[in-house]
Amino acid sequence: MPYPSMSTPSVSAGSGKLAAFLRQAGPGLLLAGGLGAVAMGVGTWEAFASRGLSALTIAIVLGMLVGNTVYPRIADRSAAGVGIAKQTLLRAGVVLYGLRLTWQDIGGVGVAGVLTDAVVLLSTFGLAWLVGTRVFKLDRTSAWLIGAGSSICGAAAVMATAPVVRAKADQVAVAVATVVVFGTLAMFLYPFLYQLNAAWELVPGGARGFGVYVGSTVHEVAQVIAAARAVGTEAADTAVIAKMVRVMMLAPFLLALSAWLAWDGARQGGRGADRGGLCIPWFAVGFVAMVAFNSLVALPPEVVSLALDLDTLLLAIAMAGLGLTTHVGAIRRAGLRPLLLAAFLFGWLLGGGALVNRLFG
Repeated sequence: MPYPSMSTPSVSAGSGKLAAFLRQAGPGLLLAGGLGAVAMGVGTWEAFASRGLSALTIAIVLGMLVGNTVYPRIADRSAAGVGIAKQTLLRAGVVLYGLRLTWQDIGGVGVAGVLTDAVVLLSTFGLAWLVGTRVFKLDRTSAWLIGAGSSICGAAAVMATAPVVRAKADQVAVAVATVVVFGTLAMFLYPFLYQLNAAWELVPGGARGFGVYVGSTVHEVAQVIAAARAVGTEAADTAVIAKMVRVMMLAPFLLALSAWLAWDGARQGGRGADRGGLCIPWFAVGFVAMVAFNSLVALPPEVVSLALDLDTLLLAIAMAGLGLTTHVGAIRRAGLRPLLLAAFLFGWLLGGGALVNRLFG
């Protein structure tokens, strides 16, 4: 008589769990994944790419269009998968984002460039917190999200900061919207500023110095590229390196913010939604580890290209998931104040950023 297989029950149990997971999460993941894939395709069109409209921006717009029309009818079946898209896949995308950077990138802009990025980041986020809560009377979370998007790397920074501060979907969507508005404006304004800079030298260093200015003050990576390319190749190359160094500061920023939240929670006796012990955003640690790996290991170009495409897809799916759960009414209720804060920060990035670049350039 043959002996019974010892592996059959575990295999059967594993298959059952996978089937249950697919039934629960599959519809939402397929929906968000389809929108993310479409956004990636549309983002390669010249009409969008030349204007700095990345796949992430397009994904949230598509998500909001579907989210405010068709999605409410299928929300019950899709909610689990959409939740995974905008949380788990987001964290995976942030980790893979580290493959865009190496420690050698820092050498491309030098100590002055790193200091410029750091001062612009800290001053912009600090102003967002102070002015946002005291002048424009925004809740602290919304001010933080708008500050993170303005000071670091646009929508990706907003999305990465959201789980640390436990933001709601409508708060994230409003912050992303401000990045899109003023980042798009920057793409058209900075080439004009370069003409003024040639006459008045507001920022020293010619095209290279202006490239550092663009990279240290414009919101999104795609927007930096679009704005700097209009100036010239030298400015574009320097701008991208300066921007990448700024992006690299995302991980220590998230760790510091998490540590401050833990300290503030302990100081206030553990009251409130964001109280408790130190909550280390492990995806930020993974981001740093990926940068270190990319600095030490020379991966084949085709592998890097494939990984970066996967990263863009994961982030686009996360943005689509965010858009699906964002209702226009919630953004309308947010009112004019978030836009006013973003406008104030944009003015600081233009004027204050030029001053910082002049001091350290």
